[in-house]
Amino acid sequence: MPNPQPSLDQITALCKRRGFIFPTSEIYGGLHNCYDYGPLGAVLLRNIRNLWWDEFITKRDDMVGLDSQIILHPQTWVSSGHVTAFTDPLVEDKVTHKRYRADHLIEAWLAKHAEEPKWQDFVVENLDNEQMAEFIKKHSIKSPEGNEVTEPKDFNILFESAIGAVTGEKSKVYLRGETAQGIFTNFKQVVDSTRVKLPFGIGQIGKSFRNEITTGQFTFRTLEFEQAEIEYFFDPEQQDWQQLFKQWQTQMWKFVNETLGVDADNLRWRQHTDQERSHYSKDTYDLDYRYSFGWKELWGIAYRTNYDLKQHSKHADQNLEYIDPQTNKKFFPHAIEPAVGVNRLALMVLTDAYWQDTANKRTVLKLKPNLAPYQVAVFPLLKNKPKLVEQAKTVYDHLKNHLAATWDERGNIGKRYLYQDEIGTPFCITIDFDTLDDESVTVRDRDTTKQERVKISQLEKYFQTKLG
Repeated sequence: MPNPQPSLDQITALCKRRGFIFPTSEIYGGLHNCYDYGPLGAVLLRNIRNLWWDEFITKRDDMVGLDSQIILHPQTWVSSGHVTAFTDPLVEDKVTHKRYRADHLIEAWLAKHAEEPKWQDFVVENLDNEQMAEFIKKHSIKSPEGNEVTEPKDFNILFESAIGAVTGEKSKVYLRGETAQGIFTNFKQVVDSTRVKLPFGIGQIGKSFRNEITTGQFTFRTLEFEQAEIEYFFDPEQQDWQQLFKQWQTQMWKFVNETLGVDADNLRWRQHTDQERSHYSKDTYDLDYRYSFGWKELWGIAYRTNYDLKQHSKHADQNLEYIDPQTNKKFFPHAIEPAVGVNRLALMVLTDAYWQDTANKRTVLKLKPNLAPYQVAVFPLLKNKPKLVEQAKTVYDHLKNHLAATWDERGNIGKRYLYQDEIGTPFCITIDFDTLDDESVTVRDRDTTKQERVKISQLEKYFQTKLG
């Protein structure tokens, strides 16, 4: 079994203390479900984005990239079904009038009764609004404030906005609820401009927005988030969708487990129930991660059939059929969609890497070097010794051209080590008085705390071996 997961409070505290994630607009009291990424968090997100793009777009001959707009023509969301079907079950506290998701209130109740055998395999996603209303009533489930709640009703989570300068002449638009629709509406232009042939995929990374009801759980559920989505198009008469589906599942698992270095014991697949599955999907699985607050969705994969292309072709009165260059057969390709929130990947990585080293009284982020904001930190042993500082600067200036390096001369050497451990820096280099005589430095390993002497001339080669 894996080690107990750190609590959300521990992760939140570390993120704020060390500049990974801040509450947005905190000087004004903050804003529910909204967070800013600080200096280290911005680098972590960038590293995750780059790894995803490199693995799923750059290195695959059957993939191309896209960057579509956040604001699309409003008819896009009518055609896709989001205007009517993109909903969550909402209840309202009858006293405070605060709103909550009914399924989340039921999940919280079930967590308190988790030891009772009859509730251990209970699946909330199987319940529709009427069944949730009956469950809430039967078990006297209250709001977090202890008050009765209204019966569940559908709440559309698309963000509405408007364009235009004059009141009364503005046009209603929506902030996109997913990046996928920009892929579908650009399908014909991508085919015509690149001459890609089936099977092929289109991927993009970008911001999406959802008017979430539930607050809490840090960055797991936010109003604004970043998605990395792929639509992989194919001819169902030529390829077995189930085989393609499994291939993508394997690739997703490999990315999380191997590329991001997440413990496989904290991962699982879960198939959506008929009640839970989206209106456009024939089959959907979630790759779940085991947080301290339970198993939660990390990455979804859905077989969308040809629903979206047919819908947009019909509503836009445009022919979005694909023409097979060999047979001239015209048809709407089917699509498999792996879609992940980059912010959820970041929260997962921080959670999985968090380690309390009780023997050495330190907190460590065991981030893989490809994710760590800095791969090496360079110190002079003492900052008031000009020769040490000069030599350390020379080493730092050279390494920063080859690695993600940082300079640190604050406090004593022990405190610098503890700081770098906590932000996930894999190696620290100390320039000491012996360096001035033998041109070697002390390299300390984050995870083991072991130290070894390495010649300055060998540092670049040494880290190529250590960092890969």
